[in-house]
Amino acid sequence: MYYVSVLDLKILGFLDDGPLHGYELRRRINELGGPGSHLSEGALYPALARLERAGMLTRSEEPGARGRARKVLTITDAGRERLHELLRDPSESAVSSAPGFLEHLAFLSHLPDAVQRRSVLERRLAVLTGEPPAFFYDDGRPRRAAQESDPYRLGMIRVAGASRRAEILWLREMLAAGTRAAEGSGTDTAGRSTQSPPSAPGTSHQEHG
Repeated sequence: MYYVSVLDLKILGFLDDGPLHGYELRRRINELGGPGSHLSEGALYPALARLERAGMLTRSEEPGARGRARKVLTITDAGRERLHELLRDPSESAVSSAPGFLEHLAFLSHLPDAVQRRSVLERRLAVLTGEPPAFFYDDGRPRRAAQESDPYRLGMIRVAGASRRAEILWLREMLAAGTRAAEGSGTDTAGRSTQSPPSAPGTSHQEHG
């Protein structure tokens, strides 16, 4: 189920950028996964057929090279609603896993509600500011950098720690920027007005004798 949701997110996310041919969509998904990533046609095309049956995308034909028609994939309103659902409520695995969260982040701007985007970032920040993960354990206790004698394993710990700190810094900057923007527009982070309502006619904020 997790794999299906992740693949749906990638398909619908890229189609929300604009209509695509199947091979171009597959290329973009592979590029998003980074070096070594490989989404086979045998995995992609059944997923496309499933989403088409569910009314989340449509296929149309356009002229191609040498007169051969090419299939163009287009997201529907129902597909966009499903994309927003996946973006605003990521699974615990997507939030806790660095690769999973980065893939989620690739499409988060497609979620129109700023409050919902903020909630996703806050969930990720809560994970990162909790107990740091460990690669190795001693009798069930996590082994920290100061206890690691293997220089290559120590490198793993240091690289992971640096990445964690950089992401925490970025998340806090994004959340602070969102707060400042909300304050400047006279709304709170939930989009509610923070300005005092206007006085009723014939009244003022001070009593006069």
